[in-house]
Amino acid sequence: MSNLVRRAPFRLTHLLTDNEAAFTDRLNRPQGQPSGKHPVDQLCADQGIAHRLIPPRQPQTNGLVERFNGRISEVLASVHLRNREELEATLERYRRLYNGQIPQKNLGARTPVEVLKAYYESNPDRFRRKPHNPPSPDI
Repeated sequence: MSNLVRRAPFRLTHLLTDNEAAFTDRLNRPQGQPSGKHPVDQLCADQGIAHRLIPPRQPQTNGLVERFNGRISEVLASVHLRNREELEATLERYRRLYNGQIPQKNLGARTPVEVLKAYYESNPDRFRRKPHNPPSPDI
């Protein structure tokens, strides 16, 4: 996640995750308080990011992420990968395609990059740098 914090053109202020152990240790603690030792909670604290959790057993709260993960599963089911490098290259190509080439219905038939660039024009103070189109997925 620290790579995400560095690469994002905007300042991250909030992170919404599910309750899996990959993201937090809060569910195994008294009153749901984090131990402060989980890497994601530590990174959020270090970066001043508010880490919020979706309610347990309600994945629809994080519906956009769930749909994106479903699309990734479909992509991966359609290809034969021989090693980790091919997996990483496939995921990177899909990320570039999704963010810069595929208009999203919930974004008014715009790509995520188009929406981000438009938001930058009206809120440049919320960004660390100007967003740009990702390279073509074929590169």
